[in-house]
Amino acid sequence: MDTKRLVVFVVLSFAILFGWQHWFAPKPVPIPTQSTAQRGSVTSAAATPATTAAVTEAPGKLQNGGRIKVNTDVMQAEIDTMGGDLRKLTFTQHGQHEDAKTPFVLFQEGPEHVYVAQTGLIKAGMPNLPTHRTLFTAKDTLMALQPGFNDLSLRLEAPEVDGVKVAKIYTFKRGSYIIDVKHEITNRRQEPLDVEAYFRLMRDGKEPKGSGGHLGASTFTGPAVYTDEAKFQKVTFKDIDKGEAKYAKSGKDGWIAMLQHYFASAWLLSPNGLSNTCGPTDCRFVVERVGDLYSAGAIVKVPTIAPGATSVIDVPLYAGPQQTRALEAAAPGLDLVKDYGIFTVLAKPMFWVLDKIHALVGNWGWAIVIFTLLIKLAFYPLSAASYRSMAKMKKLAPRMQKMKEQYGDDRLKFQQAVMEMYKQEKANPIAGCLPVLVQIPVFMGLYWMLLAAVELRQAPWVLWIHDLSVADPYFVLPILMAISMYVQTLLNPPAADPIQDKMMKIMPLIMSVMFIFFPAGLVLYWVVNNIFSIGQQWYITRMIENEDKAKAS
Repeated sequence: MDTKRLVVFVVLSFAILFGWQHWFAPKPVPIPTQSTAQRGSVTSAAATPATTAAVTEAPGKLQNGGRIKVNTDVMQAEIDTMGGDLRKLTFTQHGQHEDAKTPFVLFQEGPEHVYVAQTGLIKAGMPNLPTHRTLFTAKDTLMALQPGFNDLSLRLEAPEVDGVKVAKIYTFKRGSYIIDVKHEITNRRQEPLDVEAYFRLMRDGKEPKGSGGHLGASTFTGPAVYTDEAKFQKVTFKDIDKGEAKYAKSGKDGWIAMLQHYFASAWLLSPNGLSNTCGPTDCRFVVERVGDLYSAGAIVKVPTIAPGATSVIDVPLYAGPQQTRALEAAAPGLDLVKDYGIFTVLAKPMFWVLDKIHALVGNWGWAIVIFTLLIKLAFYPLSAASYRSMAKMKKLAPRMQKMKEQYGDDRLKFQQAVMEMYKQEKANPIAGCLPVLVQIPVFMGLYWMLLAAVELRQAPWVLWIHDLSVADPYFVLPILMAISMYVQTLLNPPAADPIQDKMMKIMPLIMSVMFIFFPAGLVLYWVVNNIFSIGQQWYITRMIENEDKAKAS
């Protein structure tokens, strides 16, 4: 197979793949709601019914008390006094998918979408301990982080029940998406107290707006569990419905999360900089369906509290964008929530390099330009050899045309003569394909990196490019890409087959139409790559021509 056929095959294969995904691939089927009431529970132990405590939830509905609003420099939170639930969480520095000027809402409670964080205490034989269905009280209804202060705390207290007094304390920090959630438990009984605390995330199974990728690719939405022993495990809503969810049921550390495109929430049982909540006993993880909602939670054993003593259990909640640095700083393994798909092995180190460049230049668009240049420099020896081969092929094109006229319809003799010519001239027709083949994995890794990187979400470049993660609104970059590809075809040797030659001429138009749907950052990479390739190819071709002139003289 010669160079042109291989190039056409590769390009058309990807065009067919992406085109099928965009127009013909089956769309995700919405998860059906249950017509009959199912009651879910977070149990305190895998014991017999007589010794099992449970927290039940009305299917698909949350009880409401009063709302307390807390504002910081990066988020706006609403906490309901019913259970002390975190019912609404808005990120002021991130815009909605459809409107970048409207702050993004992660947690919310409404008819179209439910996503909340809940906590509580459980113990067999003590059904009245404070849970997410206990009405708490607080002194404030509106709190704001003031200039000069780095944190802000909200204290909610539950009524004393059976000699147990519980307070829930939220602490918000400046510039941070980690919310400290403490339970202060005072034992006023005459005997020691042993209880467990649960921390869970509740949401429906709907795909959030903007969760789909480009041309059919999409990121994961659903629960995830991580322990140091079992590592990262995703759990699909479909498997939960079928009762086939497979994940680590317990662990001595880790976290449990709810994931969606660009954003995540996670209860951190072993956060960086704090003690391990699980202690000497394992924490248990429970992923289940609760009515029309899905629950991902952890159950933690509280150390025995002596009579008259107070114990504090602290489990931070990360709720925010999937920013690599923030995730790595929060807890071990939390950066794995960033979904790079099957190209993680390429996309992750590529983002690391891109992030380092961005730290220097301060603009993700220019970081992509410099990144592309580095890629071209890294593969320059390979590209140079390929362009030399293509230059030789271009010089041999007139001889090949004469051979075609000489042998006419006898293709076997024609191919034999061509191969003999290649051997004599030491030309390799396949070598010209190497730059294309090398670019494909880089291209796919960059595609998934742009799809997953919230850092590039709504990140501007210059002029009309206000978001590198979505398509160019005016198609300028796809047009420039088509022009640059056409210029490359002029520098390449013509194909011996007229049909192939025509295909190569119209390929820039086909590619530009396909790239209309790609994120602007990816098209920018391809355009810059083409421009650098044109410069390299032109320089090497002129250099070979000068060498030939020197030999002739």
